[in-house]
Amino acid sequence: MKFSRKVEVCGLSPVRKFYPYEVAAEAKGLKIRHLNIGQPDIETPDVFFDAIRNFEDKVIAYAPAPGTPEFVEAAREYYQRFGCNLSGDDILATFGGSEALQIVMSCLLDDGDEVLVPEPYYPNYDTFIRITGASIRPIPTTAEEGYHYADRSRIEPLINEHTRAILITNPGNPTGVVLSEEERRTMVDIAKEHDLFLISDEVYREIVYGGRKVSTMLEYADAAENVVVIDSVSKRFSATGARVGALVTRNQQLIQEASKICQSRLCIATLEQAGAAAMYTRLTQGYYDDVLAQYEQRKEALVESLSKLPGVTFNSPEGAFYVMATLPVDDAEKLQYFLLEEFEDQGETVMFTPAEGFYSNPDDGRNKVRIAYVTNPADITRAIEILGRGIEAYNARKA
Repeated sequence: MKFSRKVEVCGLSPVRKFYPYEVAAEAKGLKIRHLNIGQPDIETPDVFFDAIRNFEDKVIAYAPAPGTPEFVEAAREYYQRFGCNLSGDDILATFGGSEALQIVMSCLLDDGDEVLVPEPYYPNYDTFIRITGASIRPIPTTAEEGYHYADRSRIEPLINEHTRAILITNPGNPTGVVLSEEERRTMVDIAKEHDLFLISDEVYREIVYGGRKVSTMLEYADAAENVVVIDSVSKRFSATGARVGALVTRNQQLIQEASKICQSRLCIATLEQAGAAAMYTRLTQGYYDDVLAQYEQRKEALVESLSKLPGVTFNSPEGAFYVMATLPVDDAEKLQYFLLEEFEDQGETVMFTPAEGFYSNPDDGRNKVRIAYVTNPADITRAIEILGRGIEAYNARKA
């Protein structure tokens, strides 16, 4: 049987490819400590469930393709807090941030086009871009420079006649980098001057440390035709399974094109939009402050425990809830198989995400991993302890 070559060139998700091995390990009675997936254990706010329980319509009907009026207005008012004066026509509800990305790429890209993306990058970006026939041209970053990339001398030489957009994540997944105000301005200016779209994935917007400013690229109204924001309730409200996101831009031509896709899939879930709207409208700043405080504690637990592992190097993250770490092993993916199939520590093992899929050249991520710190500090500390013992056992086995 024949399949699309555009699908065949896309790799499996490095975050989810180990799921069958996870199932097999659990079937053997192992408890798995998860550092591999961005699934927070913070409870979804009660207002989400209350809104669904109090839904009064007798029929769960199709919602409008762009989103329910309640959700769109709630999102518009949310951005108003950042001084962004949007209209409801600037917002399209989507099935999470993932569909927003898919829609944008489908609207912007053709065969042979290129998107500049800071590397390492979220692996699904590669799938969303390749499926259109386009490709990623990576913007190299280094751990020594804190993975910062907003530099004209680094970006502009990569721009050519095939470049259509720059795609960034701020705060960053997987690096935890947060752009300064000067760096954000630089990215906007580059996009404007070269007539490019600046696609800003901001699903971790509120999770920034050290008093850094919570921001959005939509603040730059002078770049209204260039800036596209990808957003979601998944991480902000610990509601990953709700699948409510948004494509936000003042570029009405892009909105019109994206609306065609939104109409073709009819609508996103009506009930989940009711819950999402309630979270945006009813939760106060205290909620965001409390969640940030919890992630700060988790980050501290990770940094402290990871610093104790011999040969492991990493940068303390500035935002989001991920760390890129270099391990003292020859191959992080082989280590993960070993941890799931051959290793245990008091009946437990650990999962992380090998970083090969975060690089255009897999060899650049061969001994690197992405670690998600989304559980309580004690669980994180124990998971890193198991990782250290697993590394030691893996290297001893190969000696």
